[in-house]
Amino acid sequence: MFYYIKGVVGQTAPNLVVLEAGGVGYALNTSYVSSSSVRKGEQAQFFTYLHVREEIFELYGFATEEELNCFKMLIGISGVGPKAALAILSVVTPSKLALCVISEDEKALTQAQGVGKKLAQRIILELKDKLAKANIGGGDLNGGDILPTAGAGGAAAEALAALTVLGYGRTEAAEALKGLDESLPVEELVRQCLKKLMR
Repeated sequence: MFYYIKGVVGQTAPNLVVLEAGGVGYALNTSYVSSSSVRKGEQAQFFTYLHVREEIFELYGFATEEELNCFKMLIGISGVGPKAALAILSVVTPSKLALCVISEDEKALTQAQGVGKKLAQRIILELKDKLAKANIGGGDLNGGDILPTAGAGGAAAEALAALTVLGYGRTEAAEALKGLDESLPVEELVRQCLKKLMR
């Protein structure tokens, strides 16, 4: 319905941003990461998602498209509702979420309010499955491992896997990695790739 809303920030709270646009104040449920990136009175643009359930309409918004994409991936997982997805994105950035998946770091996910060990394991498993399906027929990493474990195949291979978890194609992700210093930590490689991909 709405792709993004651009306007003046009217109010902020840990999980809420009100954007005033065209005389309307849009209440956007959001993550702490997104809400803390803007200030009252400033111009801002939030990418949105309209969630409809049992005649209830809730508008969600995020400061970046990566965060919106992660939100949509998370609520597509069995047992993960919008509130849990926001809680997760309030403690991990999109790049950290991708790294949690490839390194099977369930502890990082359980730091989110309402996310227990079993749900964290399910999130990792289902996102890995989505990645595996996306790579069918597209070759694999590390001579067989579609998702390298932490430290396997070097930082570039892990960064490539992390970008694929975030929904980017293998070719697109590999192109973004070109020219970057592969001795950088994986998270920094992913962050720099995301900057390139957003241009």
